[in-house]
Amino acid sequence: MSSDQFKVIDMESSPDAMPPLHPARIPVEELLKVCVIRRTRHGGPGGQHRNKVETAIEIVHQPTGIIGFAAERRSQEANRRVAIDRLRMMLAVRVRCVMSAEVHPSSMWQQRCRQQKIQCNEQHADFPSMLSEALDAISAKQFDIPRAAAALGCSSTQLIRFVGRVPDAMEWLNQQRAAMGLHRLHP
Repeated sequence: MSSDQFKVIDMESSPDAMPPLHPARIPVEELLKVCVIRRTRHGGPGGQHRNKVETAIEIVHQPTGIIGFAAERRSQEANRRVAIDRLRMMLAVRVRCVMSAEVHPSSMWQQRCRQQKIQCNEQHADFPSMLSEALDAISAKQFDIPRAAAALGCSSTQLIRFVGRVPDAMEWLNQQRAAMGLHRLHP
């Protein structure tokens, strides 16, 4: 994944205003208001039904240009749900919110991180939000995992494993660390 695929949102640009939420943390209904949804036909399994009905869904997040796409289900609604999930995950990985070095875990993070253990799997609706928060905290702490983990209230091992659940996220993290002369991490 090249660096031009990543976007940065400046969270400190207006100190008096409430900082904008990371796009992966925005409720789905609100997120879709800044997206373009396209319905198309797409080849593949599903037989004749697939070629006659526009079941493939492409969702474009207009502010970043990031796209979530799904075509593997026979139902348009099922593909829509999958495309939304993929879009949120890609936003979590590819968009960084610049924040001060002071990291304050969200209430969601605090509820899902107990006794230094992060309790959220990849299939849960909260996962993209939590992944974006973890990556933003790591970025804010200059890719120093122990400092980021301490700020988030989890162990370094838990944080590395959590990010490591998404190969693209771990690859981004290792690219950033390499650019700073830090060693690679392995989940």
